[in-house]
Amino acid sequence: MFDPFGDFASAGYLRNFEQLKDLDEVKIQEHAFFEANLEEALDYLATIPDAIQYEHFLAVHAILFRDFYPWAGQDRQMLGVGRLVAKGDVQFEVSELSRQAVGWGLRMGADAAVMRRKPGVVMGAFAWGHPFLDGNGRTMLLVHTALCGRAGFSVDWRQSRKNGYLEALTAELRTPDQGILDAYLQPLICPLIPQQNWVSRLVDLPGLDGRSRPDDNIAYQQDDLAALARYQEAARARGDSLGGHE
Repeated sequence: MFDPFGDFASAGYLRNFEQLKDLDEVKIQEHAFFEANLEEALDYLATIPDAIQYEHFLAVHAILFRDFYPWAGQDRQMLGVGRLVAKGDVQFEVSELSRQAVGWGLRMGADAAVMRRKPGVVMGAFAWGHPFLDGNGRTMLLVHTALCGRAGFSVDWRQSRKNGYLEALTAELRTPDQGILDAYLQPLICPLIPQQNWVSRLVDLPGLDGRSRPDDNIAYQQDDLAALARYQEAARARGDSLGGHE
């Protein structure tokens, strides 16, 4: 069980307000709040006059999940838990560097030409940063959608397949900026969809309801040397792939 706070028995999964412990129930509730707050989050992103910043990324998470998680809008570093996290055998950035990783993606995404050329690299940067204990995927999907809109195009996520996308995203995490996720997204790119139609296209995407999803999130202890070694190897491989430009 993913229990970075260490109080699952008394407070439920990640201290959710309902103190739910059954992961299927948790994921259903997460999706319900995502669906209820999706339009507000997109409207919020549309009001940002200049470049989208990390604080806006946090605010989107807060809007989506504030009614379910008391820590919504706070990243792992702010919470002081989950420094080393993984999902299955996929490692993520350490908490103190997650802001930097997401910021790299936001800086790329702020350049319309780069966003059109490297939408997968931008998404991969968000995924590697993995700032939140949960809700990362939905948050980065909305921010990515807004960045695509600013760059004058849309991604037709309805044409994607969950397994294929996750395979491409995992490969992007391990060897970023090698065109892997860009190539996956390329056939999905379409002319800009009016914002009023974004909600209906995003709310029912396959896999977002979280059902039948295994609990393969892992939070390691600070002194877990094996976990630290796995993270360091993942970070080294990313550095080699990027040539030190992250």
